[in-house]
Amino acid sequence: MQRRTLLKTGLGLAALPLLPRLSFADDKKPVGFWYESASPENQDSLKTILIDPFNAAHPEDDLSIDFRGTDLDKQLRIAMLSGSGPDVVFTAGPSYVASMAQAGQLLPLDDYAAKLGWNDRLLPLFTELGKYEGKLYALAKTYETLGLFYNKTLFDKNSWKAPTTIAELEALADEMKAKGLVPFGAGNADWRPANEHHVSIVLNSVAGPENVYKALTGAIPWTDPSIQAAIDKLDEWWQKGYFGPNYFSLTLEQAFAQVATGQAGMAPSGTWSFTNVPTYFPPNNAEPAFVGFPSTSGPPVYALGIGSTLSVNAKSENPDGAAAVLDYIFSDTFYGAMNSAWQGEWNLPLKDLSGAKLSDKVLPLYTETMKNLSTAVGAGQYGYTTWTFLPPATDTYLVSGMEEVWLKKISSKDYLKKFDETFQQEKAAGKVPAVPKRA
Repeated sequence: MQRRTLLKTGLGLAALPLLPRLSFADDKKPVGFWYESASPENQDSLKTILIDPFNAAHPEDDLSIDFRGTDLDKQLRIAMLSGSGPDVVFTAGPSYVASMAQAGQLLPLDDYAAKLGWNDRLLPLFTELGKYEGKLYALAKTYETLGLFYNKTLFDKNSWKAPTTIAELEALADEMKAKGLVPFGAGNADWRPANEHHVSIVLNSVAGPENVYKALTGAIPWTDPSIQAAIDKLDEWWQKGYFGPNYFSLTLEQAFAQVATGQAGMAPSGTWSFTNVPTYFPPNNAEPAFVGFPSTSGPPVYALGIGSTLSVNAKSENPDGAAAVLDYIFSDTFYGAMNSAWQGEWNLPLKDLSGAKLSDKVLPLYTETMKNLSTAVGAGQYGYTTWTFLPPATDTYLVSGMEEVWLKKISSKDYLKKFDETFQQEKAAGKVPAVPKRA
């Protein structure tokens, strides 16, 4: 989740142990797990769905979770460099995994995968994405996609239909503007990397996943005309006011809420936003809808993202316990229980979801979207999110540089020139995450 959004922190404490333990029984081995932020309700879900049942099923281990908030990345880096840190390592995506594996901070998981059957249980694409130099170091905790949320009630009232092409999207956005609506409910006040949601959308929908794949693998530079056209299109939308006047002052949640209230027409966002649907749509008597983002080639492209990954610390004193936690998480039982309580953050890449039972209170739209995504990935019909497939420095520049383009501080051409230079340097240093061959 960290690369995309921030959840409400509840009490706002940066490092709040869910189950503080002053001492451990002699026959129990601690398993530490550092997590990011979570609301009080979601902390309780982790306790009742993960911690308590895991500890009951594994009396030799004692799992605890510490919530480290927005400082998790920084704290984790410092701890891992010093040879300490949690047993279960939570990272923000494959680019972090690559650098940590390169530094010898993560334990190879191939033996556990073979012994515990993970290779049979998970979609093959995701085990490939968790590899570095041929060895498995991470499992994807959350896989996600980008698309278009909209207020179906508002659309029905205005006789609008969900756009299926870029031309239809732009015509609809212009009509929304004429009615005084903000076409795109979006903001980055609380999470500046939200910029890359929109960059990822145009790279896949305008340049196309084949060209993005070529750029990621070095077959074409990031200055290629197809990439240039995508960035120019995103800049065009910005200059036309599709993102509204308050992008830099609205949080992600505030911007999404505007779609439910009818102040904004659509939200180009990711499946993690499903967590905000129950909060804002029912109170506004509005029905939510979600479709794949239109593309210039015709059908929508499901840009594939990994919101976070789970690994085992190479310095862990209880690696078997940490692996047992992963094994417990990647199961039908856990998937059904956690996704019934907390949608959008635990979409585990299980190969077969037929055995996962979700509560009948879960929004059917969410269930349908996740099944469609799983089917698309299995069929090789997917694109690429920047936070999953770009190396760290390149991804950081993507975020800040796009703002400079929007604000007319640099040209899109100069932006992509520096973007490509940064990428080529990291590629030469072996920091580019694994990019599986396209089907």
